[in-house]
Amino acid sequence: MLNDPESNLEALQSNAYPGRGIIMGLSPDGSNFVQVYWIMGRSSNSRNRIFVHDGSTVRTAPFDESRVEDPSLIIYNCVRVHGDAHIVSNGDQTDTIFDALKSGGSFESALKTRTFEPDAPNFTPRISGILTPGQEHAYSLSVLKSIDNNPHQATRQFYHYTAPVAGIGHYVSTYIGDGSPLPSFAGEPQPMPLHDDPDDALERFWDSLNEDNRVSLLVKYLSIESGESQIRIMNANTL
Repeated sequence: MLNDPESNLEALQSNAYPGRGIIMGLSPDGSNFVQVYWIMGRSSNSRNRIFVHDGSTVRTAPFDESRVEDPSLIIYNCVRVHGDAHIVSNGDQTDTIFDALKSGGSFESALKTRTFEPDAPNFTPRISGILTPGQEHAYSLSVLKSIDNNPHQATRQFYHYTAPVAGIGHYVSTYIGDGSPLPSFAGEPQPMPLHDDPDDALERFWDSLNEDNRVSLLVKYLSIESGESQIRIMNANTL
């Protein structure tokens, strides 16, 4: 695994299909926590999507409703907020985490009730992240995946970051590349370079995703001083 952030970004740029990805960390000037999330697609059903920003929530939505084949794993809330907790995930476990926090549970307890996606033969990992400024862990990431594509064996991995480094984010994705079946993410979250300006981040990460397979990208900046957030979105499908 590469440990240099710029080298990791170059590896992402050369990866035709990392699938969905999450990056979380701290801006170079130390003033904002950062969340990045993107979706990619190979099928027409997966590519027929956009991100929609609605208040503090971002959700996936069909671009063309007449072309929707199966919404079960592709339409979901990907960003939600409960109090000071800022959630991001690649599936409906966003709502599982939100509901758990609302009832006094935790990020970990919520995800212990979930497993990988039931999309044989890939058994796509569920990847999730949470920002909790001011708490012991500034942010956490999780990967729920099958063991060697076994539908009966799951592993739940959690990564907690207590002392974020300015300018560095940590990255997980659903896949390590293209294949059949698609190979699940392996190893620990990888360091990635971040930016002070959300528009710069949006442009750079969008340009780092395979042009044929990228679908939507969002960046969210959370001000440490004010608690206010900014969200930027890029969709391949535009009206």
